[in-house]
Amino acid sequence: MPVRPPHSGRATEPAASLTGAEAAALDAHWRAANYLTVGQIYLLSNPLLAVPLEPEHIKPRLLGHWGTSPGLNLVHTHLNRVVKARDLDALCVWGPGHGGPAVVANSWLEGSYSEVYPDVSRDAEGMERLFRQFSFPGGVPSHVAPETPGSIHEGGELGYSLAHAYGAALDNPGLLVVCVIGDGEAETGPLATSWHANKFLDPVHDGAVLPVLHLNGYKIANPTVLARLPEEELDRLLRGYGHEPLYVTGDDPAEVHRSMAAAMDRALDHIATAQRVAREDGVPDRPHWPVIVLRTPKGWTGPAEVDRVPVAGTWRSHQVPLSGVRDNPAHLRQLEDWLRSYRPEELFDEDGRPRPEVLELVPEGDRRLGANPHANGGLLTRSLPLPPLEHYAVPVGEPGTSKHEPTRVLGGLLAQIMADTAGRRDFRVVGPDETASNRLEALYAATAKAWQAEILDTDEHLAHDGRVLEVLSEHLCQGWLEGYTLTGRHGLFSCYEAFAHIVDSMVNQHIKWLRTSRALPWRRPVPSLNYLLTSHVWRQDHNGFSHQDPGFVDHVLNKSPEVVRVYLPPDANTLLSVTDHALRSRDHVNVIVAGKQPCFDWLGMAEARAHCARGAGVWEWAGTETGDRPPDVVLGCAGDVPAQEALAAAGLLRRHLPELAVRLVNVVDMTRLLPREEHPHGMTDAEYDALFTTDRPVVFAYHGYPWLIHRLTYRRTGHARLHVRGYKEEGTTTTPFDMVVRNDLDRYRLVMDVLDRVPGLGVRAVAVRQAMADARTRHHAWIREHGTDLPEVADWTWPGA
Repeated sequence: MPVRPPHSGRATEPAASLTGAEAAALDAHWRAANYLTVGQIYLLSNPLLAVPLEPEHIKPRLLGHWGTSPGLNLVHTHLNRVVKARDLDALCVWGPGHGGPAVVANSWLEGSYSEVYPDVSRDAEGMERLFRQFSFPGGVPSHVAPETPGSIHEGGELGYSLAHAYGAALDNPGLLVVCVIGDGEAETGPLATSWHANKFLDPVHDGAVLPVLHLNGYKIANPTVLARLPEEELDRLLRGYGHEPLYVTGDDPAEVHRSMAAAMDRALDHIATAQRVAREDGVPDRPHWPVIVLRTPKGWTGPAEVDRVPVAGTWRSHQVPLSGVRDNPAHLRQLEDWLRSYRPEELFDEDGRPRPEVLELVPEGDRRLGANPHANGGLLTRSLPLPPLEHYAVPVGEPGTSKHEPTRVLGGLLAQIMADTAGRRDFRVVGPDETASNRLEALYAATAKAWQAEILDTDEHLAHDGRVLEVLSEHLCQGWLEGYTLTGRHGLFSCYEAFAHIVDSMVNQHIKWLRTSRALPWRRPVPSLNYLLTSHVWRQDHNGFSHQDPGFVDHVLNKSPEVVRVYLPPDANTLLSVTDHALRSRDHVNVIVAGKQPCFDWLGMAEARAHCARGAGVWEWAGTETGDRPPDVVLGCAGDVPAQEALAAAGLLRRHLPELAVRLVNVVDMTRLLPREEHPHGMTDAEYDALFTTDRPVVFAYHGYPWLIHRLTYRRTGHARLHVRGYKEEGTTTTPFDMVVRNDLDRYRLVMDVLDRVPGLGVRAVAVRQAMADARTRHHAWIREHGTDLPEVADWTWPGA
């Protein structure tokens, strides 16, 4: 049976531990945070209202979100109390991150803000800087952002908070992660899926997640679904998700403080009991974790009406309740009354410092929410114990004499890393139900798949303490890994290539977070977020068109160059090398695209390391250049299948036109094609010209959409002579070779491209071109009769093998 809390039901009566002095301290802190929040939205100067407000004290542009902020301030205030009283190691993920001024206000009150920004001191001068910088040119964003101490979640794009919270809790047994979920973001698909993350949380080895569902009733302009559900229906929904709801409802601050304190205490008692039962009593059943449902008015304590129109408690309070303050004297007076309603003279001394009673329940040191090291994960990061790659490398004598499944080879390396981190538990592999499908099942020799729900006798590789996470939601996988890496741990996201697009928007936000963090000296580098995209476009011939899309690479390469990296290893050993590099890196998003089907081995481990270090290079053994003579043509390639087709084309040219000087260039690191001034991995013009020449035709076989290569190289001298073949949305259920033929990426088409582009060659080699065209015709007839590829293709090996 599931572990039940010692108390259940609604938190309506006062908590026995809450004294009158504590209630007063809670209210004082909450009022101070509200005051500072309003000040950030409105005030340019006069932070303590030393003189009556005048238009010149008001910012010329009023930006920010007030509506959610009083609730965020309430949660932060009450978390202070329980963290200090129970000496908790706690992190908070602020889902309604657009309530940025609230989280900044609390960070300033506790002192963590001034520690990372000494010029924003905890006094009147610092308060004025705090107010002025918010949503102001040269200042800080209106959302919770990397600039905000204690944050790992931006919250501008809603829906990812709960997944981030669970990712942070994984393998952090002593950590409490509180997650405030706005009722607007609760309507998103990613958030709805995230409620199921509690079925993967191990109460023995993982920390706890305490969701706080904040129902203030409205989004920007509409009511929210969960806030309008009958209470009984909402209760059934949350219990169906596996939670024990605790309710805090009201608009009377005194009553809400008492009820919130009771709910916090009950939730934490419940969590402590569940963890004790699992850790000490050895009861493996899945707990029903608590969730607090906080229902307070939107824009609580703000203007009730503006120009005789209701504001507080409605959608009108979402952003700036009083918008005409500089021009409307009545609005200006109303703003001053609003600010003075918090009684700032009771909260701050004459120098603007918070009075002792405001800080009475605030924790100290790293226990402060803004100073918790888990929110600055680089402080806790340890390098992975990566074994020598030679232990997992495949032997390669002559290129093209053997085949291996690259991801299966990689699985051995990942299994060893998983085994070597068993004691420290800071490495995870996540994916949407595809670990075995992607040939990574060697991991199961080191760990099982995490699973807290029912386990049947027919199930395989499921365990409460497993460290492979599989759930058929790319959003949840992405959110887990983001929360995990931002709190200082390492991981890999294995996914079918076509469906990585599901997290396009999430990776956008993560890249932006990393880019901003890199510019903050107090933010320490965190482990990179690593993608392994396999079951890729060229070998989804059995699933067909729906599973064929190589465009995630295009999407990522549009983003901040200091953060993004894209690798297309052509064989098993190069996959080992780039994965080793990615797992060692920090503050990057690494995208690795590699096949899971048998693939030729081209490079031994030493050669693979050297080639991957270069990122792009000439495979001299594949070309026919001799002496100082420049090549007649360059065959470029990037990706495993394009590399095979380019090599096959080079072999055909060697056989039919032995006098032609061919250079073969393989690109592993796609960012090498960019100019050095646009990407730190980019080649200088001299390097690029030496590799691809300035005046010779280049026929390039590329894994994805061909125009990406043109976009990366359009400024190069020889771009006019560059011809790219790649995927052009011609897909179906067919044979592997037919996929490349349909998209004109096949070896015969590449030879024809060479003949068409080397001056004078087309006329001299007309018979060769005709033979290539005939081979394509023969291919079409063969597969329709036999259902398999031509023997000359299926049995092909590299010339010289």
